Amino acid sequence: MLGFLLRRVATMIGTLAVISVLVFVVIQLPPGDYLTTYIADLQAQGEDVSSDKVDFLREQYGLDQPMPVQYLEWVTGLLHGNLGYSFEYQMPVADVVGDRLFLTLLLNFLTVLFIYGVSFPIGVYIATHQYSFADHSLSFLGYIGLATPNFLLALILLYLSNVWFGISIGGLMDPAYIGEGWSIGKAGSLFAHLVVPVIVIGTAGTAGMIRRLRANLLDELQKPYVVTARAKGLPEGRILRKYPLRAVLNPFVSDIGTLLPQIVSGSVIVSAVMSLPTTGPMLLSSLRSQDMYLAGSFLMFLAVLTVVGMLVSDLLLAAIDPRVRLERGRKS
Repeated sequence: MLGFLLRRVATMIGTLAVISVLVFVVIQLPPGDYLTTYIADLQAQGEDVSSDKVDFLREQYGLDQPMPVQYLEWVTGLLHGNLGYSFEYQMPVADVVGDRLFLTLLLNFLTVLFIYGVSFPIGVYIATHQYSFADHSLSFLGYIGLATPNFLLALILLYLSNVWFGISIGGLMDPAYIGEGWSIGKAGSLFAHLVVPVIVIGTAGTAGMIRRLRANLLDELQKPYVVTARAKGLPEGRILRKYPLRAVLNPFVSDIGTLLPQIVSGSVIVSAVMSLPTTGPMLLSSLRSQDMYLAGSFLMFLAVLTVVGMLVSDLLLAAIDPRVRLERGRKS
């Protein structure tokens, strides 16, 4: 297991190095840079920008350096915990992100728990009660969840909460706690406001996972070993727990690697619609303004989530599935 872990960590490091190059290059691909956008905004407001000022700002921000030099400075800073300097906000990226990164992680962690906690029991139940009223009704709701965009569901809930109850469910806490230090009241307000965003963001993932679990479990329940176990008189609950459920856990576990980054990237529009103070709206703004260090830090954050999730899923697969080989070169 130790050798398997070391190989996976080495692969993670190499993957992140390649991703960092691609992220930096992609951000630099659009013509111009942050100063180009900034100067265009100033000129649109009727201000005259001299070439001396442009050269001074370009030198101050380090944009006069060749791209490889800018990349090396950025990567070296990342290795030392320095995320770079945000041109748009005129402060270090770490200070700009602040609580947004914590709120993003908390929101998406709770969304993952919601997806797994809801989809697993429902998927097992409708698979073991095929063609029942519960199977048809929950499957119908699942199709609606798959077909309804998250941002549209957010808009519907915002409208209904305002019309029916006269309250706003936007944001992640009451306005009185914004900018204040953490307290029990602020934490309670945060968790109360997290309920709706978690349901909105997790609906599509829950519906999709229910469908996959149902299909895989139905296929497994028709296998000869299950028919033989039933013929021997084993209880249905024991048959289900001992054999088919273990066989269908692999897709659940392997989804961990892609679920977190999908939730983070998929919640960008929902965060903008519901005014959530997460990293999503800030990522959109940084990409529009070509604030390369801020955008690059967010994209690297998604990359780290992906590779860490893949590592966790690989380790869990190796633990629950004896068919997964841990030694390189071992032949099955």
